[in-house]
Parts: sequence; C-alpha cells; structure tokens
Amino acid sequence: MRAVRYREYGGVETLVVEQVPEPRPGPGEIRIRVAAAGVNPIDWKLRSGAGREVLPVDLPAIPGREAVGVVDQMGEGVQGVSIGDRVFGLGGLTGATAELAVLSAWAHAPATWTDEEAAGAALASVTAMGGLKALGPLRGRTLLIEGAAGGVGSAAVEIAVAQVASVIGTASERNHAFLVSLGAVPTTYGTGLAQRLATLAPGGVDIALDTAASGSLADLVAIVGDPARVSTIADYANAHRLGVHLANVRNDSTLLAEAGELGRQGRYTPRIERTYPLEQIAEAHAYAERGHTRGKIVVRV
Repeated sequence: MRAVRYREYGGVETLVVEQVPEPRPGPGEIRIRVAAAGVNPIDWKLRSGAGREVLPVDLPAIPGREAVGVVDQMGEGVQGVSIGDRVFGLGGLTGATAELAVLSAWAHAPATWTDEEAAGAALASVTAMGGLKALGPLRGRTLLIEGAAGGVGSAAVEIAVAQVASVIGTASERNHAFLVSLGAVPTTYGTGLAQRLATLAPGGVDIALDTAASGSLADLVAIVGDPARVSTIADYANAHRLGVHLANVRNDSTLLAEAGELGRQGRYTPRIERTYPLEQIAEAHAYAERGHTRGKIVVRV
C-alpha cells in the first residue's frame, strides 16, 4: 500500500510517499481503506522529535492518528460494525496517513459529513468532549473557551452550544466571524480579557475550557473563581500547579458515537480549513506548524 513515512526525526523534508507493508488489525481493532486523514499538532511534534523523550515512535513511522474510510478487515471480538461500513476514528499515535489504517476506536460516520469533515472529527471531538465533561452539565451555564477557533476549540464551541451553554470564545479578530457562525460570542485573547468578559457576560462566567496553552490558566481561574471550574487539554505543567482539570485524550468509541450523533442531527460539523492530496503531505505539515489554523487540516488519500 502507499503511505507517508519518515525514517528519521526532522523537518517536513523527511516525509516521503512510498510503498509499505499492509497493517493487520489485532483483537478489538478494525482496518479501514482510508479516504482521508486528519493532520494534528501531535503529528508534526512526533515527526520533529520534539516529544521523543515522552512519546518516542518506532522509525520508520507513518504520521497520523485519525482517519475516515470503509471497513475492510476486522479483528477478533469486534462487534457492531460490518465490512463495507463507513467509519471515522482513532488508531495509535501513528499510522493513519496511508491507504490502509488500523483503528482501535471508531463510530459510524454520519452521511451528513463529507470525507474531509469526518477525517477531522475524531481527535478534535473526543478531546473537546473530555475537556467539557470535566466541567459538569453545560445547560444554562456561561462557558469561556480559550482558543476557540482551532480544531479542538471549534469542536468544543459547537458541542457546548448543542448542550445549551452560552459560549464566549477567544480568538484573533480575523476569526471572530467564524466563531459567530459556530454560535459563540467572540472576543480577543490576552490583556484585558476579564474586563471584556465583564461587558459580554454581566452575570459572570461559570466555567472555562483552555485549548490553547497560552499561559492564561491562572487568569481563567481568577475569572471563574474556582480551579475546579476550569479544564485544559494542553497546559499540562500549569494544570497540576493550579489544580485545574487536565483532560487526557483517549481512544473512546462512546465519545465518537456521541459526536457522530450530533453530526446526524446537524448540530456538529467539523470545520476544515485546508485539504491537501497525499503527495502534498509536506505542505500540510508545514502549514500546521505555523499555528493559528482555523478548524482542521486534512489529507485526502
């Protein structure tokens, strides 16, 4: 099969498309014929070697953790899915940017989602849901999302709005119209945030989700008044110091099914900023590394 691989840690020049052996699903796993795969920060961080001490990978490695496609093989003990079903989901830290990929968590992809949208749904939705669930019921509460225009942030906005929360999202001014389209009230991040929120939410902000790891956790705790009402998906160091919830990403088919159901109801649509063909994987990674992505980046296989 054709796949993207890198044989050594380094820049985007290490990424090549080549023929590699086909993977086989183990017990509780499925294999899909990939239509598209998501590109996430973890992909380029692993490839660059930035996280090798914490998350080493076996080289050569195929980047990518999430994909959408049609099931073509099933491991022992798999239930609730059939050969030919269209699913989206998560595999290991690597392996998704290929013609065939093994998933350990998955859900049926809504017919309302394109392949590109479904490819960008899995990691963002489970990460967003993990961060939101740590904050308790959302209905009727005012939620601040720091970094609301990114892949996880935009998913969190739609999921929270679907649960009848009032959402305020921080983003650069160029993304404010985008946040409005998702159902959030936009504001800029940084200095003066508490003052801006006092105008936007006279009754106060109840809970906050940090998706940006921009160093604002202490400010978020001060804004909501209690570290137990703040969660982060990215600021590991400050989470422990301040006592806020740290939401760890896990391959959870139940959360994926929840996201898929919201998609079928038309209440969650993964937002895709850019799509690249497999042969332009280096350009996709380079764009992702620049940061400030609005929604997700996807590679078509």
